[in-house]
Amino acid sequence: MMNFSLTDTQILQWDSIVEFSRRELNAEIRGNDQQGHFPMENWKKCADMGLLSLLTPEAYGGLGEDLLSTAHSIEALSYGCEDSGLVHAIVTQLCCIVLLNLYGSESQKEQFLGKLSTGESIAAQSITEPDAGSDVLSMRTRVDGVGEAYSLSGGKVFISNGPLADLVIVFAKSSAGKSAFGDISCFLIEKNAAGYSMGKPLEKMGLRTLQNCEMFFDEVCVPAQMMLGKNGHGMFIFNEAIEWERALMTAAHLGTMERVLEKSVNYVKTRKQFGKEIGKNQAIANKIGTMKVNLELGKLILYKMAWLKDQGKRATLEASLGKLFVSENLKSACLDAIQIHGGYGYMQEYDVERDLRDSVAATIYSGTSEMQRNIIARMLGL
Repeated sequence: MMNFSLTDTQILQWDSIVEFSRRELNAEIRGNDQQGHFPMENWKKCADMGLLSLLTPEAYGGLGEDLLSTAHSIEALSYGCEDSGLVHAIVTQLCCIVLLNLYGSESQKEQFLGKLSTGESIAAQSITEPDAGSDVLSMRTRVDGVGEAYSLSGGKVFISNGPLADLVIVFAKSSAGKSAFGDISCFLIEKNAAGYSMGKPLEKMGLRTLQNCEMFFDEVCVPAQMMLGKNGHGMFIFNEAIEWERALMTAAHLGTMERVLEKSVNYVKTRKQFGKEIGKNQAIANKIGTMKVNLELGKLILYKMAWLKDQGKRATLEASLGKLFVSENLKSACLDAIQIHGGYGYMQEYDVERDLRDSVAATIYSGTSEMQRNIIARMLGL
């Protein structure tokens, strides 16, 4: 039986993360957003708070939490921290840690998990390509070789944490393989590897503090011990990774939704027009009510998703349901918040315009909304 009641520890952790985020992470957001600057000092504060080590086993210096507790913590972080780019960077780090923990060899875990969990090293997943976004199997990055070493060549794009990454998890297809699903393998590449380079940080509409870039691999020599998992198992790794990623990003989106809802409620209680609070107008109250409904339903989907993963089960359908429902309603909530705030909402001073810009990408990354609908239909036998 599923039970989503929060423990005293989880409630205390929520409160402490929210208080920490509001106190330590929000001071320079507008300037960082305008400049596209990643706040490394805040990254280090989050690491010191233990947020990067939530999913790292205790044996490697982490907190060893389950996904449900971690998702709740990421909700709290996104609720308290108004820098969605920083939250996204942390989620990316956690996803890389999950892959190392699930598929890494003992030597790989000993070499990388500790530094990733303390924030000393930053990681990135390198999957998306210019012609292979939703269609992962069409990737052109190639790997050749057997035995002691492999040679990897190709290019990736839109890679979160890329410009900062000390370690990159790269997915590549074998040139000699015959089965498209089994041809993809996964490799760990360090930033100083010969033949590996990256483009300058990409300028974006939103999530400007999050650093994204192109990556280029020119016959990068990868030792066999730097393969993650087994040869040809890249798609199995990807399918597992995307469920964790969608769960954690859904948690981040819910935290933002709750913050946007709270801002909107506070505003409509103080803003008066025609002699009364604007929240007394049905048109405004209905928008607030819809935000609340979508927030609570989104939490139920997320918690079920996390509970299934913690039981060692697949959550493909739930991950797509949660990603689709919450990302679309995050964007709608942010747009409604602009409308509720009127002219003030369009101004940078009120910050909800930044929330809207940041929210647009939520329906694109980790699988577009259109792809989620296709997955849901396929899971229903269509």
